[in-house]
Amino acid sequence: MFIFWGDGSQEAKDLVDSIIVRSTENFNWTFIFILAVVFYVYWSEIHKGNKEIVQAGLALYGVHWLYEIANAVIGHVTGYPLWSVSNESTTFILLIGVCWELSMMFSLAGIISFKMLPRDRNKRYFAGKGRRGISCKLVGAIEMALLFALFESFLAGTDNHSFIWVYKWWGVLPVFITTYIPFFLASNYVPDMAPAKRKAFLIGEWSLVAVLLAVLIPLGII
Repeated sequence: MFIFWGDGSQEAKDLVDSIIVRSTENFNWTFIFILAVVFYVYWSEIHKGNKEIVQAGLALYGVHWLYEIANAVIGHVTGYPLWSVSNESTTFILLIGVCWELSMMFSLAGIISFKMLPRDRNKRYFAGKGRRGISCKLVGAIEMALLFALFESFLAGTDNHSFIWVYKWWGVLPVFITTYIPFFLASNYVPDMAPAKRKAFLIGEWSLVAVLLAVLIPLGII
């Protein structure tokens, strides 16, 4: 079953209110297995010297963390975040909108998206006869964003409430436009930035993530 918008129901609010962030109550060994898979993927690419692939993964994953932090802050300020994950759907909730399994998937999503691009990343679709066409990196980002948004709508309709949308104005369309497109733009474009800009982006991105987590978690905000 697909859910395309939040319903603003009391049930959804109650589900969010019951979320226990960073509780080990549902913890199990799949946590370790998933972490091992992610390490294997990254170190395999590093060993092969595929720096661009690693950069794509880190670029998207950093954006993911910034979004999750912002979502948790929104939840703290307004009472409810834009999206949440339920206690029943995961072994460990990192922040109110992201569980361990989901976060580890996003740590690989940028790598997957980048590998799906054509070998010639300068390729442009619908070019010719005076038309510049559309970058394959932009098309790839939109395609992946649409796929992820649709899958999130499926998760929002699962019996264990894998995703919870409280606000009636939040759903597939805003997720697609404001969340997933930026995610995949980062993975598809950052590796091809000039070296100095790419380095500044990745260092700045991850430094901001580290500072926000180090400050906001002890304060009880996220």
